[in-house]
Amino acid sequence: MNYILGVGTNIGDRKENIEKCIDAINLVPYTSVLMRSGIYETEPVGYARQDNFYNCVLFVTSLLEPNEILGLCLGVEGGFGRKRGIKDGPRILDVDVLLAENEKIKTKNLIVPHTRMKERRYVLEPMLDIFPNGKAFDFEFKSFIKEIEGQEIKKIEDSVIYDEDELRNELKKF
Repeated sequence: MNYILGVGTNIGDRKENIEKCIDAINLVPYTSVLMRSGIYETEPVGYARQDNFYNCVLFVTSLLEPNEILGLCLGVEGGFGRKRGIKDGPRILDVDVLLAENEKIKTKNLIVPHTRMKERRYVLEPMLDIFPNGKAFDFEFKSFIKEIEGQEIKKIEDSVIYDEDELRNELKKF
């Protein structure tokens, strides 16, 4: 199954946090990050008294089920020492399941598509790096971007394809 994961960080070496997050995900058997969107510097949303974030999205393929991917995300965050305190506050790493290939999920612990992704420029614009037509799996997201006010965003690094052949094969499905 394919997933889109959102990654954000605003504590420590933000670029290194993203790179190490990708490395950690790739350590999981039968799970690979095929592509990382560009990295974008973004203003915080919600709690404003904190440093800017680096955000990106990842195209991940895995044999893990959606709840297992959620466990992976939480485990990676925990491995980085993430502490949950202030809502929308500073964090060394935030990894969210945004989309699961053509799945709609609503459980106590996991909602896919992610409930607030339509309101987050730092999620939607990086998704255009992977899905330039504005549609990821069965989810049309491009139209939501123009409805978002504010949320300054600046691309600081281009996207990276880690496995071009596999990515091409996976994207052919959609």
